[in-house]
Amino acid sequence: MTDLFNDPRLTYSGLLLEASGGLVDRMQPVLKEHGLSGLDLNALMRLSRSPGQRLRMTDLAAQIRLSTSGVTRLMDRLARSGLAEREACAEDRRTTYAVLTPAGAERLEQVLPSYLDFIERWFTGVLTSDQLASLADGLRIVRDTVHPEAAALTPDETSGS
Repeated sequence: MTDLFNDPRLTYSGLLLEASGGLVDRMQPVLKEHGLSGLDLNALMRLSRSPGQRLRMTDLAAQIRLSTSGVTRLMDRLARSGLAEREACAEDRRTTYAVLTPAGAERLEQVLPSYLDFIERWFTGVLTSDQLASLADGLRIVRDTVHPEAAALTPDETSGS
């Protein structure tokens, strides 16, 4: 039984969870400084990197792993803050888009320098370029396995997702 406790897969998954949790914890002051949650920032970044700075609400929900009601609440909050808005689809009344507003783009321009400094200090800056490339390749394989619809929703794999 003790061999089971020493399975290296426990180490790999534990390291991933510890690293992710540590990054999220350390990021909180950066987000708080700019009045955003991690979910807010994730949604705004995905909208900013999408064609026309907009996504179907269902695609945004899939990309950030929220339910339909969860993405509705998120968009309500972003709309109240003026950072994003909903736009009806002219061709299909069932489709609604989440759209980044100019104020949302401006807020991203304010937060991204601090966010990128954070990423450099605590993540990309502690790894070599070869380590980063290997990590990105490995994470993409895992992501595509556990969340295959994300690969189809990510237009620019070279700049991350």
